[in-house]
Amino acid sequence: MTLTRKINRRSILRSGGVFAMGALAAPSILRAQDGPIVIGHLTPRTGFLGPLGDYAVRGADLAVEHINADGGIMGRDLQILKEDSVNPQTASTKAERMIERDKVAAITGEISSSSTLAIGQVAERTGTVFFNTGGNSDTLRGADCKRHMFHVETQNAMYLNGEGFHFLNAGLVEGKKWYLPTADYAFGHDLLEGAKAFLKRNGGEVVGDDLVSTDATDFSAIMLKIQSAKPDVVALNLAGTQITGFLKQYSEFGLDFPIGGFGFDTQSAWAAGPQNFRGTWPSVWNHRIDNDESKAFTKAFSDKYGLPPENQAWSDYTALKIMAKAMADIGGTDSNALIEYLEGGAKFDLMKNRQGYFNPSNHQLLQEVYAITALPESETENEWDIFTTSGPVIGPEEPLEALIKDAVGGTCSFDA
Repeated sequence: MTLTRKINRRSILRSGGVFAMGALAAPSILRAQDGPIVIGHLTPRTGFLGPLGDYAVRGADLAVEHINADGGIMGRDLQILKEDSVNPQTASTKAERMIERDKVAAITGEISSSSTLAIGQVAERTGTVFFNTGGNSDTLRGADCKRHMFHVETQNAMYLNGEGFHFLNAGLVEGKKWYLPTADYAFGHDLLEGAKAFLKRNGGEVVGDDLVSTDATDFSAIMLKIQSAKPDVVALNLAGTQITGFLKQYSEFGLDFPIGGFGFDTQSAWAAGPQNFRGTWPSVWNHRIDNDESKAFTKAFSDKYGLPPENQAWSDYTALKIMAKAMADIGGTDSNALIEYLEGGAKFDLMKNRQGYFNPSNHQLLQEVYAITALPESETENEWDIFTTSGPVIGPEEPLEALIKDAVGGTCSFDA
């Protein structure tokens, strides 16, 4: 288990770490009065989601530094206990240990939707608030929702609707044939169901939907099926290193059907490289968003780690900033008070044009989303800036609730 503490305030200020979450606490001289506030952080550090987990930990560590440099929470240091969640069973065991033995005030993190559910069940049973930073499944916000579980990561419906606007505007849906390689676990199953519903509503046809094992590295059989099917669009419902491997082999096979997907992390683009990355993809946040807050975060992260932040780093950073603000605003860590505050319409700066807020009916953080489009290799200047970003995919006058329209996964009931 890893413990992250504060560092010197002056060194943080030198790194450009000034962000718009608001003043969080009393003067730092009062910090140690009641001891630190400890939050558990669980995320996969191994397996096909491990590279994303590395970014998650970096983002969480940076958030702790910035929060403590700004005075902590109510004058108290923030500390996080970090563990590799590994898989759902291990995630559940470690979450329970953090709560029962280590007495954490809350838990944040995770990427796997299956492990997110496992942690959420522990959080609900123990009355501990849990911020999900990476599990996308609509079902987590639907039939499997939990009163103590909140979602900073966007749900699948938000990616489907956001990226769907792009495909519709490009004339790639009605009357078009789609091939949907899909990760064979909760996230992928949920996303496939949503993608099929989207295509049915808009006149598209599914000509293939292979399920792909999370440890798969050879996609040649699927490539041959795609060659045979001759789809108009190949849309990936994959995750983590699956996407990277698929994109590389797609190039090796010389396939040129338009490609994209309904779920994506920029780490997959960087790992694939500019010679293999192509298409348009959804993005909850990326380092090319052009506003002062995003630029400041990107600079602070790059100064500390020597590389730009990935969207998973943004998510884990943002979750801790929201949690710190919520605790400061209610004057404590009581779970019921936190839930009431978060359900009550509190708004948060997210390094985006609009502030975000939690939907009280399913605890999804409603926020703007974007689309990124790969640059031709000849137009890339470095290994990181290999795509362009759109502005928010819905207009400033449209309600953010439009992004969760037509979500699959059942209906949320916190009384169930």
